[in-house]
Amino acid sequence: MEKNLTTGSVFKNVILFSLPYLLSYFLQTLYGMADLFIIGQYDGVASTTAVSVGSQIMHMIVGLAMGTTVSIAQAIGADNKKQASKAVGNTIVLFMGVAIVGMALLLMLVHPIVLVMSTPAEAVNGTVTYLTICFIGIPFITAYNIISAIFRGMGDSKSPMYFIAVACIANIVLDYLFMGALKLGPAGAALGTTISQAISVLVSVIVIIKRKSVVLSKKDFKPYSEVMGKILYIGIPIAVQDGLIQVAFIVITIIANQRGLNDAAAVGIVEKIISFLFLVPSSMLSTVSALGAQNIGANKPERAIATLRYAVLIAVGFGILATITIQFTAGLIVALFTDGNTSAGADVIRLGSQYLRGYIFDCIFAGIYFSFSGYFCACGKSGLSFLHNILAIVLVRIPGVYLTSRLFKTTLFPMGLATAAGSLLSVFICVIAFYVIYHKEPIMNGA
Repeated sequence: MEKNLTTGSVFKNVILFSLPYLLSYFLQTLYGMADLFIIGQYDGVASTTAVSVGSQIMHMIVGLAMGTTVSIAQAIGADNKKQASKAVGNTIVLFMGVAIVGMALLLMLVHPIVLVMSTPAEAVNGTVTYLTICFIGIPFITAYNIISAIFRGMGDSKSPMYFIAVACIANIVLDYLFMGALKLGPAGAALGTTISQAISVLVSVIVIIKRKSVVLSKKDFKPYSEVMGKILYIGIPIAVQDGLIQVAFIVITIIANQRGLNDAAAVGIVEKIISFLFLVPSSMLSTVSALGAQNIGANKPERAIATLRYAVLIAVGFGILATITIQFTAGLIVALFTDGNTSAGADVIRLGSQYLRGYIFDCIFAGIYFSFSGYFCACGKSGLSFLHNILAIVLVRIPGVYLTSRLFKTTLFPMGLATAAGSLLSVFICVIAFYVIYHKEPIMNGA
């Protein structure tokens, strides 16, 4: 299962590692998009809003896995299999503890969460049901992220792709069963997501046992302060960062909710579309993290920087292409997720098209700061990723969305531009941070 990524063509390694990662993200994104698409065919705007709001909350439980990927990758790069095994064992102990506590806590807070989000009255019951079922499935979702992080840290990005493919197929089939045939609405969407994740975990465990991909001893499950400390040191800032990003999305959703049900549905749909378009930036972040960490572990920092360079070029190129394309196709894309033959659906398409045409510019900027964030994680400096994101959210993104929502009552286009503007600040901070690291820390530039 292990693959050494510290030799050979850097560009080739980036492509070969990122493609399975990209496909994994694509399939994972189909989870949420399938929920929205299918429920849009069988139910109304209120149910669409419930699923989009609820799925945003679910994104807040992931992030710590990055600490695992980097810790294992650095150990593999340094050819320290003993340390890699400790990282795997401690990850399992840590994550399952977090999953159980998180599940209990979120189940207790489900009603306050829905209340705080200013969920439209028509969507409250559906959102509560969706979140309750998904929160019960947190251990399965966590288990999948643990397994994926372990495989990717060892240089294997293909196996997680196969696991998520199984889950995606199961999710689509179950969505049609629960939401179509059984008419369960948001509850059906949540059941499909949770059960399909459980199936994916079961398949991955069977594969691991048959391959003997990970060889662990009992002592690897003993908590080691230095191992858990490293995982948490890298993972906590990323987890908090991911949480803050989702909080920002939720705040934006709250702002949209206050404008009305159609605005809320439009924003929810576009967030799903954007998450799909962000596949390339996201895959570059993860690729730079894993490849960069292995090369830094092998004391080859120049290869980590080359990985960053190629990732930025690929992500920005994709972002420019996506931005141009969306300007001409926004309405057609949004229309896939609602019924344009109704007055409410037509309004959602109009508003969603406006929001998407402004928001899409973020795809270019995200390609840059996502890649830099991956590099910072590989260096063990994930706090920088947290810093630039929180500053962008607090200083630009949320204030910008709030102001534009108040100043422009009939269009969501300026709100979309405001989200992209926040990413510009992130890019600026990332470039400065990289310059400082490169020139102040000789080990990072090969000196």
